[in-house]
Amino acid sequence: MNVERIVRELKMERERLNRAIAALEEAESSANGRQSSAPSSGAGDKGGQGRHLTPAGRKRLSEAMKRRWAERRKSRAS
Repeated sequence: MNVERIVRELKMERERLNRAIAALEEAESSANGRQSSAPSSGAGDKGGQGRHLTPAGRKRLSEAMKRRWAERRKSRAS
């Protein structure tokens, strides 16, 4: 068996499945009246916009996590 050929075919199948999933998610989201979170191109697309925390959001998250872990340590000590 030619391993390279098998890997190439599997990658092609993965891309086909990713496109099918994206199309189904887009159809579902348009039926529900909300924006699709699926990428518009193939799964290998590393570009695009992601979620980024602002410095203020990062600080709020840090403080919330510190409170959470302090409560967890406190409950384990009791």
